Formats: sequence, structure tokens, C-alpha cells
Amino acid sequence: MYRFIWNNQKCFFNVWKGLLLFNIRQLGKPFVFKGKIAFIPYFRSMLTANGIYKKYDNLEVLKGVDINIEKGEIVTIVGSSGAGKSTLLHILGTLDKADMGRISLNGQQLELLNGKKLAAFRNKYIGFVFQFHHLLPEFTALENVCIPGWIAGSKKKEVIARATALLETLGLENRLENKPQQLSGGEQQRVAVARALINNPSIVMADEPTGNLDSANAKELHQLFIDLRNKFNQTFLIVTHNEELAKMSDRTLMMKDGVMVNG
Repeated sequence: MYRFIWNNQKCFFNVWKGLLLFNIRQLGKPFVFKGKIAFIPYFRSMLTANGIYKKYDNLEVLKGVDINIEKGEIVTIVGSSGAGKSTLLHILGTLDKADMGRISLNGQQLELLNGKKLAAFRNKYIGFVFQFHHLLPEFTALENVCIPGWIAGSKKKEVIARATALLETLGLENRLENKPQQLSGGEQQRVAVARALINNPSIVMADEPTGNLDSANAKELHQLFIDLRNKFNQTFLIVTHNEELAKMSDRTLMMKDGVMVNG
């Protein structure tokens, strides 16, 4: 599925056997036009998921979820506990598999990847921030940030230079050699954000990133996401219960009982 703007409307089209298939929502009714492919300005959704289903035993968690994320967006997913938010995020981030549905990131159909290829794709294109920072206690802040870059096979000196620059950008230039237990909660989470960014991912997925922070550190992290988007055009998909963070995002999607009720 591709999207572009025409007459101030968001339009959708697919390509099928050399035909350009338009579906333009106008006054609530679809308008369909078929024609040969020609040059036309458009942009492609960076992350697209269609018909995502997931069941654990007899419990249906996701019941046909569709979602599109564009480059440079900050999108939050809200909803009550048990709505399926975290399950959806884990599936989109390839940490779990859907029972049914299709997911595309940067044009790559994720269901076609397995094993080492899937792990390598995840490490390169997706960054993660969780409620608990999951920093390795035996390594310094700088080393924790470097690890995904080294796993990706990047040159050691280049990874160290980028990690140092990221930590400086996040206000941690004096904490490079500190281990996690020597950092405050807010500092630990900023190190986790730097780690998520080290491979210049297409998207950062955050699962309740402020859930373990006090209000002051949560507000700082909210602003950090905005600053990173503005500076690097970084895309964020965030699951949260924090209303303030949801209000600061470009779009807020609501989930209820395993389906998306808006967006």
C-alpha cells in the first residue's frame, strides 16, 4: 500500500500487473481509478501491517489490526491494560510472530525472514526502549550503547565515535564510563535510548518507556523523543499509558479488546 497527497486528501494506491489502482476517500465513498503507471509524486509508508491476528491458547489478543507509520512520525498507542498494545508492538518489532497477517518495514516483508536473517534485520532497522532499561550491569554506559553496533559488524572505532556523540547529544558526556548502577533512573533510560539509536534504525519502538520514571524524568524523556525526531527525523512508535506523552505525539491510536478503534 502506498500513499500520497492529492487535492489536500490522503490517497491510497496499489500496483497490480502494471496498473495503478487508486482508492481516494471522498465524502465517505471510495473513488477508484485505473490507469497505466506514470510518474506521480508519492511516498511510501515506512511500516505497514495488515490483518494482524494473535492468539495465546484460547485467548484472542489481536483480532485483525491494521497500522501504517510514516517516516519521521511519533505515533503513540494507548488503551487499557490487556488491550493488546504490547503484543502488537512486539510483533511489529519481530520479537514475536503473528498467527496471521503481513508486516512490511522499508519494503521488506518481515514474515519472509527467519532465524539469523530476521535477527540481523531487527538489529539494523529497529531500535527498542522498554520500561526497564535492560542495561548490562558489567558494562559502562558507552559499552552498553556500542554493543548493538558491534553485533552488526560495524567498525569498532566508528561505533565508539557514534555512541559517544549520541550520549553527548543526550546530555551524558560525563557519564560515559559509569556503569548502570552508578546512574540515576533517568540517565539509565537515556542510555537505553542511545543504545536504540546506535545503528541508525528506521524506527524506535518503545514499550511504556516512562513507566518506571518519576514525573520530572518522564517529562524530560518526552521532550527527548521530540528533539530526536526534529534533529534526526527519527520515527517512534510508543506504547504508553502516559496521557502527556500521547498528547505530544503526531498521532494517537487507541486499542480496545484487540482491535484498533481509530487511526
